[in-house]
Amino acid sequence: PGGHRVMANDRISYGELEIDSVLHDFVCTELCPETGIDIDMFWQGLGSLLDRLIPKANNLLTFRDDLQAQIDHWHREHRTLPHDEDAYREFLKEIKYLLPKAESVLVDTQNVDDEIASIAGPQLVVPIDNARYALNAANARWGSFYDALYGTDVISEDDGAHSSGPYNPVRGERVIAYARDFLDEHFPLTDGSHHDATKYTVSDSGLTISIGTTETLLLSSEQFVGYTGATESPKTLLLRKNGLHIEICINPDDPIGATDLAGIADINLESALSTIMDCEDSVATVDADDKTGAYRNWLGLMRGDLTVEFNKGGSLTTRSLVQDSTYFMPDGQEALLKRRGLMLVRNVGMHLQTDAITFRGEMIPETILDGVITAWCGVHDMRSQGAIRNSYEGSIYIVKPKLHGPDEVAFSVELFGEIEDLLGLDRNTLKMGIMDEERRTSLNLLACINAASDRVVFINTGFLDRTGDEIHTSMEAGPFVPKAEMKEQVWLTAYEDINVEEGLAAGLLGHGQIGKGMWARPDDMAAMVKEKIGHPEAGASCAWVPSPTAATLHALHYFAVNVASIQEGLKKKEVTPREMMLTIPTLPLDRELSPDEITAEIRNNAQGILGYVARWVGQGIGCSKVPDINNIQLMEDRATLRISSQHIANWLHHGIVTEEHVRATMAEMATIVDKQNKDDSEYQSMGPDLDASIPYQAALALVFEGCDQPNGYTEFLLTERRQRIKAT
Repeated sequence: PGGHRVMANDRISYGELEIDSVLHDFVCTELCPETGIDIDMFWQGLGSLLDRLIPKANNLLTFRDDLQAQIDHWHREHRTLPHDEDAYREFLKEIKYLLPKAESVLVDTQNVDDEIASIAGPQLVVPIDNARYALNAANARWGSFYDALYGTDVISEDDGAHSSGPYNPVRGERVIAYARDFLDEHFPLTDGSHHDATKYTVSDSGLTISIGTTETLLLSSEQFVGYTGATESPKTLLLRKNGLHIEICINPDDPIGATDLAGIADINLESALSTIMDCEDSVATVDADDKTGAYRNWLGLMRGDLTVEFNKGGSLTTRSLVQDSTYFMPDGQEALLKRRGLMLVRNVGMHLQTDAITFRGEMIPETILDGVITAWCGVHDMRSQGAIRNSYEGSIYIVKPKLHGPDEVAFSVELFGEIEDLLGLDRNTLKMGIMDEERRTSLNLLACINAASDRVVFINTGFLDRTGDEIHTSMEAGPFVPKAEMKEQVWLTAYEDINVEEGLAAGLLGHGQIGKGMWARPDDMAAMVKEKIGHPEAGASCAWVPSPTAATLHALHYFAVNVASIQEGLKKKEVTPREMMLTIPTLPLDRELSPDEITAEIRNNAQGILGYVARWVGQGIGCSKVPDINNIQLMEDRATLRISSQHIANWLHHGIVTEEHVRATMAEMATIVDKQNKDDSEYQSMGPDLDASIPYQAALALVFEGCDQPNGYTEFLLTERRQRIKAT
């Protein structure tokens, strides 16, 4: 169209823009149609947007570097002296790293869907470059309670209750008993127990439960909100507590239902209320081809037509988005039941550049490209007249990671406004999630929220990235405590508490979520059920889980905990001083680590780094289960890599460990990682020639060049090595 011309290097020129042909074709033939946007006007407008915003983005990144240089210098100047907390705090104020605490912050974001504004529940995070995973996550709003129990260690395998092989009725009985206990706890009867129920029917008095020849009711009749099928023999029953639903599925012809007194075949729990489709830490998108594939999946989700075919059990299976369904309310009126979680998309941080589009011959900030394209994909959802919608409130939800302080949040707000103008959207259509995962944001969180007070819908703690930034920011302060001890440190407790307290103080309730971080052991569900209840108990309205099954089991915590009540109580809690986050977690001067402690720490970190990097660089897998040194499966992404690489870099910098020790340990761990991946036909071994292994050399660079990486980020080294692999 218009002023385009094809160049010799297979790029498309438009004015001062050059667009990779793969991305250009996607935009023109897939993204643009049916959105009412003129493609020539778009390219022209994008050039103007870049002209205005690139200098501002570069200035903010320069300010980051300047602050870090001043902090490094201060620590070096004071390293031989006892740490002076008051002097350190005043220094941070002087350089405008620590800003005056914002007062009278009031969030006023409008048109926010209930899944974010008012209902507490699990939140899935999934790499957008894998269409199958993305569809599984979007469809994970509802999960089978029976399947989640049967297939995980929540139900013990003792005394014949093994889960392997054909259906085990011993295990099945334990699953059903566990589920009936859940019903009795959260949906109790006026008399008797769900264990003894023989029939469920709908009557004028609501839900009637027969126990033999007697009839009983729910203790709280308002918990019954609907049904499908006939009143005398319903197919499903819909109950609700704390805003979350369960669906009792009755089918006497089902193999499970046939053995049940009341014909119950399964119980579905409302699980992943929302899902973050991730373009950032869990993907390995290093060029225009990769980015376009990720954008295409997000577009399919926003249009509602994303499908994927895959082989399952020897047969070809097609997966697509499930449609919302209808049910009857107790009065017989029809209502809509949402079947998909609300989807947000996470863009990349400000520090990355991309050549998918260049402007005046230079790469552009990738976060600008992400913002423009993912928002444009959302326009399809806003214009949808079909059965599959994401936001019924007409909003597009974009999560912004790696922001350093309120000035960068303000830049993101400006970017969102520019995108809205470019795409012809009403102001504040684009809603913002703020990842509270960088130190300068944590210390100035209220000011960050205030900078986006009419857009913010989400704040979330991220322990791993936050720890990575903690180490890098204070790299010159001294050697840090072992990684396993980090969760016991004063700064972290304060950080987690303040995220909730300041979110509540800013009036985020009713407008957005206050979130907590990921459960990183995806196969350890019994421990998750025991421990992760701490997140809603701390006042978090959502917390991250790594799988649909984990979402179903984490949902148990939101039935057990009334988060709204917890949050109301926290409003009266004494505010945690943010200065507690300035307590640097370095080793005490009188503590000397033993050789065994040092070796164990380096081996653990090195194994995790190699296990993740070998797949990221070698296979383009941005998020996966990586076995640790004890063969425990851990969910790894770039955030876990950041902390591990920065931790070794810190110990190297301060002489806790030598370069020779690290190199020897890395070589040893490479052999272990290769063995752990021997059954993966796509995996390329790092050994025996480690010098020739690009992934192995990337892992070494992350450690030995870690001090020099901006804010300790791993993306620069990973991307360069992955591009090298793809080129060969």
